[in-house]
Amino acid sequence: MSNFANQLVVAEREELARCIRTLLARPLLTERSDPAAFDLVRRRRDPLIHWFDYHCGWTLVVEPRLGYARLLKVRADADATRPARRTRPGRAPFDRRRYVLLCVTAAELLSVPVTTIGLLADRVVQASAADGALPAFDTAQRAQRVAFVDVLRLLESYGALQAVDGTTDSFADSAEAKVLYRVDATVLMRLLAAPCGPSRLAVPAAGIPGGFEALLTGLVRERRYGPAATEATATSDAPDAPEAPDAPEAPDAPGTWEDPEGPDDPGTGAPEAPASPVQRNLWLRHSVLRRLFDNPVLHRDELTGAQLGYLTSPTGRQILRRAAEQAGFVLEERAEGFLLVDPDAIATDSKFPDDASHAKVAALLLLDTLTASPAGCTPEQLAAEAKSLLGRFPRWGKAYRTEDGASALASDAVQVLAEFGLVRSEGGRVVPRPAAARYRVTGATLEEEPPA
Repeated sequence: MSNFANQLVVAEREELARCIRTLLARPLLTERSDPAAFDLVRRRRDPLIHWFDYHCGWTLVVEPRLGYARLLKVRADADATRPARRTRPGRAPFDRRRYVLLCVTAAELLSVPVTTIGLLADRVVQASAADGALPAFDTAQRAQRVAFVDVLRLLESYGALQAVDGTTDSFADSAEAKVLYRVDATVLMRLLAAPCGPSRLAVPAAGIPGGFEALLTGLVRERRYGPAATEATATSDAPDAPEAPDAPEAPDAPGTWEDPEGPDDPGTGAPEAPASPVQRNLWLRHSVLRRLFDNPVLHRDELTGAQLGYLTSPTGRQILRRAAEQAGFVLEERAEGFLLVDPDAIATDSKFPDDASHAKVAALLLLDTLTASPAGCTPEQLAAEAKSLLGRFPRWGKAYRTEDGASALASDAVQVLAEFGLVRSEGGRVVPRPAAARYRVTGATLEEEPPA
């Protein structure tokens, strides 16, 4: 092979790895938001579709003419660490009210290619009033208009909505604001990543509160891994993909297909019996790699016996290493678990350590206290340590200098650590995870904050 051909092969591998990490961080990529990244994904569409389907069982849809790429990431367990966030400064997570408005607004937008903010608000008011399970939406209240604006701006950031004339923020100040929108129904239809649409579960509104967890399980049930318990929760929008000929399944060995810990737990997304060995092995590969590529820290004690058996088998280890290499990650294997490192931070949606956030700075400093106590710390101990930090650095953390500021700072810091898989709660204590040992503060110098 000539030197030029070698260079082309290397360039193709690098582009594929960059596309994989880009889509992991931004599962909905539009040509309008990032033309260069979208063009790269468009050109590498076929190998990308194959890579995500084989390793994670995720569907990638690339529509060059419509200008979007959508990676449908499915998880068997609910993950609250990446909520929808408001686009305003502070990026506070959506609350229940905003999620309800998001669903109702998206449903109303599907029937109109063009609309105004006033007409759309009226449709949401009527839809909310017609459904007894939904809270009323009143545009006369500023708080509700602000929530509506947050929803519209989120849809704008997704590319599902485009303000042609006027600004969305103006509606927060006045219900008489004039804004004209163009609606992209194709992007709206792709926002939902669940294999089974909620409307197909056919559950009466009265039964939703008591069976919410079962409903979540039904939404992510995938037929390719085996039959589900009921027809209401067994559905898939796409046919099973063929296996890759160059990557054989792990051999049928003890602990590979049968979990010694007991029968499958529906909460793990495992296929319910009867499932063939091929389906079982397919689920093992996808379930492990989904967790690792979605959250790059994976501890061994978070896996079932079957999953761990798959990862430690020769074929499982080979598939894991090859997948990490093809995606451009550095794989670290430890006695406690696995870690994927992105040297270019392309797939990183949230950084740690990060001195741009008070909570993340406090989280890093509190890790020394936590790692020094293997049995963990109580919330009161961490609040006392946070109070000490505020005392040591009197010009830092002004937002937390209130009566309960130290407790709030400790709580926010623990939430950061939990999101990064560095701590967990056990018996009312915050216990460090093995990955926390990677971080050690040798000295802290916090810069003075500018005056408000």
